[in-house]
Amino acid sequence: MSKIFEVPLYPYEKSADQDAASPVRHPVVVIGAGPIGLAAAIDLAQQDVPVVVLDDNDKVSWGSRAVCYAKRPLEILDRLGCGDAFVDKAVVWNIGKVFFDQRQVYQFDLLPEDGHKRPAFVNLQQYYFEEYLVQRVRDLEAAGKPIELRGRNKLLSVDPRDDGVGLLVETPDGTYRLEADWLIACDGAASPVRNMMGLDFVGRVFQDNFLIADVVMEAEFPTERWFWFDPPFNRGQSALLHKQPDNVWRIDLQLGWDIDKEEEQKPENVIPRLKAMLGEDVEFELEWVSIYTFQCRRMEKFRHGRVIFAGDAAHQVSPFGARGANSGLQDTDNLCWKLKLVMDGAAPESLLDSYDVERIHGADENILNSSRSTDFITPKSQISRVFRDAVLDLSERVEFARPLVNSGRLSVPCVYDGSPLNGPDAAGMPSRTRPGAPAVDAPVADGWLIDKLGNRFQLLVFDAEAPDGLEVDGIPVETLRIHTEAAPSDALRERYLGEAPAAVYLMRPDQHVAGRWTEFDAAAVDAALRRAIGQA
Repeated sequence: MSKIFEVPLYPYEKSADQDAASPVRHPVVVIGAGPIGLAAAIDLAQQDVPVVVLDDNDKVSWGSRAVCYAKRPLEILDRLGCGDAFVDKAVVWNIGKVFFDQRQVYQFDLLPEDGHKRPAFVNLQQYYFEEYLVQRVRDLEAAGKPIELRGRNKLLSVDPRDDGVGLLVETPDGTYRLEADWLIACDGAASPVRNMMGLDFVGRVFQDNFLIADVVMEAEFPTERWFWFDPPFNRGQSALLHKQPDNVWRIDLQLGWDIDKEEEQKPENVIPRLKAMLGEDVEFELEWVSIYTFQCRRMEKFRHGRVIFAGDAAHQVSPFGARGANSGLQDTDNLCWKLKLVMDGAAPESLLDSYDVERIHGADENILNSSRSTDFITPKSQISRVFRDAVLDLSERVEFARPLVNSGRLSVPCVYDGSPLNGPDAAGMPSRTRPGAPAVDAPVADGWLIDKLGNRFQLLVFDAEAPDGLEVDGIPVETLRIHTEAAPSDALRERYLGEAPAAVYLMRPDQHVAGRWTEFDAAAVDAALRRAIGQA
């Protein structure tokens, strides 16, 4: 079993900034070296944007924390250069099972179709996730990319200004001041930056508590997501079981609202609950225990001038559905290419307002689904419980009831419908690849389509005539030609062309569709690109 969370991965080293006569100014400072802060820094550094990451810790997180990662975030990690290490270590799963009392009422497959590089979901402890991201930072440093990770650098105060942000930072050698053109706050649900700026969340806090336990054991459970409603070992409540690497199993047990949290976390109280679930004869070891309360909340705005919030610092949802870290990665995926264009002077600063528009849309979608899951898992009235239990009974026998069962609607890619950046959409083409949608993977003659997309604007050309490359106001657009006849399956045509004989897609650097046509039109592509960078 790994004890990586006990070892400093980015130990404190004194920076030259600490002895400077006046505050040193950096283009971007990221607060928080968790998964979201590290992902933001890696994305920017890959684009040659100088970035400094500050964290008051020098180790990865203790405990599994975020566990489930969906297909779309895995594709983002591939774009960041660390997807293989992540997936190779992770436990891969597609199947989920739902139990009511002791009966399995149904099961589901999250990726029923073939033709995707990455699986529907993987499970991996957060400390491994952070370890691989730190290693990616080190690889970028070795390659000469402008990225720096400073451990035991605690933010004490933040001073937002019209043209930047002033920071006061505490270290083992005392305090020092920094300045940043842009500050990205990825400092978690308790976000010191948010509190220092007097900002808050809006939304709901649900009156319920859940025990999380990471349990090390040899077990014969399959690699699936198992969810129980009203099980005999936790009557009137719910439970969840997930497998992780190194024989670590994640168990969530609903406890109710009126509890003593400190008492419930003590091993002498946790162990009997787990034995009731797993059996008296099962040998296990507790690795980590925590209690959380459901919250579905977000900031009213994610961008406040030169300070931009991402991940849990900007929004919170219940863990059921795996929407926390997954949505945080989609935040940075959305933000970093826009910030790069603005910093280069290639796009107006107002482009960053679309980060608010698109990611607040994503947060609201997650909050809606998470709230619905919470209401189903924890009925708020007797009649709600009767309805919930009737749905569970019916789902065992009839198909129509199964979509009504909500054990946590699992994370799906966010489609930015209605975004001001979306260009035209050709009629009659597949809905799943409409403007605003992320690219849908498919096998191509020499690999996977998703591996060929991202980090720049591209024309994705299927069986159509188009120039080899374009440039609009200094922004290059690469042409990627795909011949569907050479593809190993019909997936490309089904996912991108439908009934159209040919197709041209304008793809954003975050692999989302900006616009699409059935043939190349230079003026239309030019207009769509200008719209995608906030000039229209």
